[in-house]
Amino acid sequence: MSRLVQIRSYQLKPGARAAFHRAFVEQAVPMLQRWQHDVVAFGPSPHSLEAYVLVRAYDDLADLNACQDAFYASPEWREGPREHVLAMIETYLDAVLWLSPAAIDDLRRANAGAVAGPA
Repeated sequence: MSRLVQIRSYQLKPGARAAFHRAFVEQAVPMLQRWQHDVVAFGPSPHSLEAYVLVRAYDDLADLNACQDAFYASPEWREGPREHVLAMIETYLDAVLWLSPAAIDDLRRANAGAVAGPA
């Protein structure tokens, strides 16, 4: 069964990528996972020193909206890393598309090095 995949591309403020990556690895991604978000991939984008990507998978658009509404309204996010993370972002853009489980697994494998790699 296909899943709805959201690709969020961040344009970061100059020089913020290393700190942004640290905040993602140490705070944001573990928090997203606690809130039942399927984080497929994340990390610095190789095309620009100020670019970063987050890829998440959901059952459908209703699941995406419910998960994100709950997470972004939570005290854990709002009183936690929210201000620090948002301060490093210039803009972001979301795209969503349907992908097969095999394609999602390929994304996980292909980007595992980027996730663990240097910022």
